[in-house]
Amino acid sequence: MVKITKLSPLEIYKLLPRKSGCRLCGEDSCMAFAIKLLSLQTNLEKCKPLIEDPSFRENYEKLSKLLKPPVKEIEIGVGDRKVVIGGKHVVHRHELMLKNPTAIAIDVSDDLDKDKIIEKVEFINNFKYEYVGYELKLDLIAVRSVTNDPERFKSTLKIVNEYSKKPIIICSTDPEVIHAGLEVLDKERPLIYTATTKNWIKVLELVRRFKVPVTISSLGKINDLISLVKTFKKYGVSDLCLDPGTIPENLGYTLTIFTLTRWKACEEENEDYGYPLIGTPISIWLSGIEKDMLVFWESMIASMLMIRFADLLIMHSTEAVTYLPLVIQRFNYYSDPRKPSSVKPGLRIVGKPDEYAPVLVTTNFVLTYSLVSSDIEKSKIDAYLLIIDTEGYAVDVSVAAGKFTGEAVAKVIRESGIEGMVKHRTLIIPGKASRIAGEIEDATGWKVVAGPQDSSEIGTFIKTRWQEIVGKGSS
Repeated sequence: MVKITKLSPLEIYKLLPRKSGCRLCGEDSCMAFAIKLLSLQTNLEKCKPLIEDPSFRENYEKLSKLLKPPVKEIEIGVGDRKVVIGGKHVVHRHELMLKNPTAIAIDVSDDLDKDKIIEKVEFINNFKYEYVGYELKLDLIAVRSVTNDPERFKSTLKIVNEYSKKPIIICSTDPEVIHAGLEVLDKERPLIYTATTKNWIKVLELVRRFKVPVTISSLGKINDLISLVKTFKKYGVSDLCLDPGTIPENLGYTLTIFTLTRWKACEEENEDYGYPLIGTPISIWLSGIEKDMLVFWESMIASMLMIRFADLLIMHSTEAVTYLPLVIQRFNYYSDPRKPSSVKPGLRIVGKPDEYAPVLVTTNFVLTYSLVSSDIEKSKIDAYLLIIDTEGYAVDVSVAAGKFTGEAVAKVIRESGIEGMVKHRTLIIPGKASRIAGEIEDATGWKVVAGPQDSSEIGTFIKTRWQEIVGKGSS
C-alpha cells in the first residue's frame, strides 16, 4: 500500500478513462478530478465511465487499492439512521483532511423503567447546537445490558428502537444477551460491543450469522487484541472496531495505546491495526472518583480521546455541558486545515422578517459570518442574510481576490429563493465591498446599498436608514 500523501495526481490520472469533455464527475478535467481524489474532496464513484465500462474494471480496482484508507470505514446502522466511522488516511490532521468525525454515543441501560428510557432517548434525539451555520448533534445510542437478562434487554431495545432516530450499539459481553439484541435489530445493522478473549467464539458465530460490525476489546493487552483481530479475519469477518482500553486510573497509558494503534495503521501500514478505535469515557463512572467530579472527568477524557484518534466515544452523562464543548471541538478538529474555515453558503433567516425586511449580504468566512449574524441578532433586527461562497475568505480579502463578485451574489439570490420572499429589490452589502456595488447591480438587477464598514454598526444603520432606502412599504 502506498500512502495517499505520497501519490501524485499523475499516477491517478493515468488510470482514469480520460474521456475529453466528459465532465460527468462535475470537474472540468480528469486531472482536476485526480487532484480532488487525492485531497479527499470527491470519490471514485463519481467517474461514471470508470464504474460503468467493463474495460476499465482493472483500473478501478487499482485505483480503489491506491486510495484505500489504512483505517477501514465501518458503517453502523442503515439508511437515514447510519453513521460511518474510520476511513482515516493520516495520523496528523495537517497532512490531509480527516474524514468521518468522531461519533458520540450515549448509553441507555436495561435496568431503567420505560419513562426513564424514553427521557434519555429524547435527550439524545433532541440535542443540537447551531454553530457557525452548522447543526451539531449526537450520533448513536449504546444500549447497555446491566441485568444480563436477555428478555429485559430485548424489551429495552424495542423501546429505544421505537423512539430513537439514531443507530444503536449493543453493549454486552454475554452472547445470549447479544443474540437477543440481534433478533430485535436484525435489519438495523447495530454495532456489537464487545468480543473478548473469553466470549469470542460465540460472538464470532453471531457476527457471521447476522453480518454486523463488532468491537474487539482487550483492556490493556494489545497482543491479545491483535490476536483476536487475526482470528476474526481468518474466519471472514473484517467489519471490526478496536477497543484497546480506556483506563481512568492510567490515562497516560490509555493515550499511549491509542496513539500506538493509530500509528501502526497509518505510518507502519500494519493492516491488523487498521480499524476504527472505540473510546469509553463512560468507564469513569465505575471508578472511585467523587460523584460531583464525574461529569467533568468524563468530558475531559472524551476530549483527550477525540484528539488521540478515537473514532467513536461511548458516554453516560446527560448534562448538556458535557457535550457542548465536545461537539464544537469535534467540528473544529475535523475541519480542513488546508482551507479557511467556512460556513455553508445560502440564506439565513434572523428573527421573523416580513416581505419588506432588509436583505444583507456577507461572505462565508466563519468569523465574518459569526460576527455579522450575532450583531444582527443583538440589534433585534428581523432580516434576511445571504451568505455567498468566497471559499472561506473575509470581505476585504475576497473582494481583492475576485471571490466576492456580482455573479456570486446573483447565484445565491437564485438558489435561495429570496426573490419570492420580499417585495423590494434592495441589497445591503458590506462597506468594504462598496467598490463592486455596480458590478453586483449589473449581475443581479437589484439595487445595491453599501452598509457600514463594521458589522457592529448594522443595527444603527438599519434602524436609521432602511425605511428611507426601501421606500414607504417598509416596516
